[in-house]
Amino acid sequence: MSASGKTSKITIKKYANRRLYDTSASRYVTLDHLRDLVKENADFEVVDAKTGEDLTRGVLAQIIFEEEAKGANLLPVEFLRQLIGFYGDSMQAFVPGYLKMSMEGFMRQQDELREKMTGAMASPAGSMALLEEQTRRNMAMFEQAMKMFTPFNPGSGPVSGAASAAPAPKEKSDDVKALRDELEAMRAKLDKLAGG
Repeated sequence: MSASGKTSKITIKKYANRRLYDTSASRYVTLDHLRDLVKENADFEVVDAKTGEDLTRGVLAQIIFEEEAKGANLLPVEFLRQLIGFYGDSMQAFVPGYLKMSMEGFMRQQDELREKMTGAMASPAGSMALLEEQTRRNMAMFEQAMKMFTPFNPGSGPVSGAASAAPAPKEKSDDVKALRDELEAMRAKLDKLAGG
């Protein structure tokens, strides 16, 4: 802790032999330790021990790759392909800001869901209904995000098949309207970022 009461940033040094040294704890650590720091919301940076170059982004990506290799498949293959497609694309500059806003919105929804689940623990049926509703909302939001990433893709139009054939009940149309409003707010923020 610093004098201002805030936790200071932890510096992790990465050596040529790929070992990681936590300067705050004065010990060598593993990627699992860094993963735990992320989950604890600890602020840290990884720097090259010799040059001082910031290696944080690459090490965080390495943690994701290792989690995926262990079978914790969080990133769909199609998402990874689309993401790779943005490297070198004219939209590349907008992707980080959009992903950050999307994840912040997703985290807010998860916090709301946790609160609802805590209140619904007395009713297992109510808990399942809440979980199913949240899953539907998250999938709809994810599909909207993917459509924004591929705005000129001929397959990015309205969802075909059974989903478009059945009329949506009132509550679902309210959810769709809320998602559209959220999407418009995100687009406005992206436009503001692009203009700034």
